[in-house]
Amino acid sequence: MLHPFTVTVPATTANLGPGFDCLGAALSLHNRFSFLPAQKSKTEGPSGSGVTIQVRGEEAARVATGAENLVYQVFCQFFEALGQTPPSLRLEIELGVPLARGLGSSATAIVGGLLGANYWAGNPLSLQALMRMAIDLEGHPDNVVPALLGGCQLAASDNQDWFHCTVAWHPEIVPVVAIPHFELSTAAARQVLPQDYCRADVVFNTAHLALLVKGLETGDGEQLRVGMQDRVHQPYRQKLIPGYGAVHEAAVQAGAYGLAISGAGPTLLALTSTADAPRVVAAMEQAWQRQKTTVTVRSLSLDRQGANISKSVG
Repeated sequence: MLHPFTVTVPATTANLGPGFDCLGAALSLHNRFSFLPAQKSKTEGPSGSGVTIQVRGEEAARVATGAENLVYQVFCQFFEALGQTPPSLRLEIELGVPLARGLGSSATAIVGGLLGANYWAGNPLSLQALMRMAIDLEGHPDNVVPALLGGCQLAASDNQDWFHCTVAWHPEIVPVVAIPHFELSTAAARQVLPQDYCRADVVFNTAHLALLVKGLETGDGEQLRVGMQDRVHQPYRQKLIPGYGAVHEAAVQAGAYGLAISGAGPTLLALTSTADAPRVVAAMEQAWQRQKTTVTVRSLSLDRQGANISKSVG
C-alpha cells in the first residue's frame, strides 16, 4: 500500500527583466501538496471526482476543492498519458505562495501534480520528461523549470526538445519581493504586449540578458543595474501596476541594483546586496504605502533545491 507523501514546490520569479519567458529563479516561499490514499468511507469528492481536497493557508477559500483543482487535473492527466485510470486519493494543500501575484503559484500546482503522480505511479518518467510535460502544460518554461529544479534556470528549445542550464547566483545577491494586495492576471498582462518588436529592441534585450547572467554570477552591481533593463514586456506592463514608478525609484535610491516585474506581476522584485536588503525592504514598503496600497515586502533567498518529495505528511 502506498504511504502518504508530500511534494514541496518553491515559488518562482520569472523574466528578471530581459529574460522574458526563458529565465526564472526559485525563491524561499513554498506550497506543499500531500498525497494520501482515499479513505475507504469516502473515495469520491465533489462533482463525483475521485478526490477529496483540503486546503490550508491565507487564501485557502479561493482554491478549488473539486475535480477542477489544477493539481488534481495535472495528476489525472499524467495517468491518462500513461493509459491508466487515475487513482482515488486525498489531497491536502498548504499554501505559502500568494495566488495570482506573479510568483508562480500555478507552476507549483503543475509541478506538484506531476511529481505526485509520478511518485504514486512508481517513478516511470525521468526528470527531463517531467520537465517537458510541465512546460507543455504551462506553455512556457520560466516558472516551471526553476520550480522543478531549483536555483536560477535558463531554458531554450530547438523546436524538438527543451534544454536548460543553471545560472550561477552570487551568494551576496538578495531577492526582495514586494507583493501588493491586488491581483493581475497573466492573460491581462500578456494582452498589453505588442505582436511584433523592432530589431533594436530585440538586440537590446539579447545583450542585456547576457549581461544580467554575468552579473548574477559575479555579483557586480553595475552589470546587474544595466542587465536588468528590458524593452520587451516591462514598458508595457508598468501601467497595469499602480505605483510602479515610485516603488522603482525608492528601491534604487535605497541601494537596489535594479527592479523588475516578477513574472506577469503585480509583485515587484528588487535585487540587492545583503548589506542593503533591510533598507530596500523598508523603502519599497513605504513607497507603496504612500500610494495607499497595502503590501507585503519580504527579503528572500534563492531556493537551490527545487521541488522535493518527503514521505512524512504535514
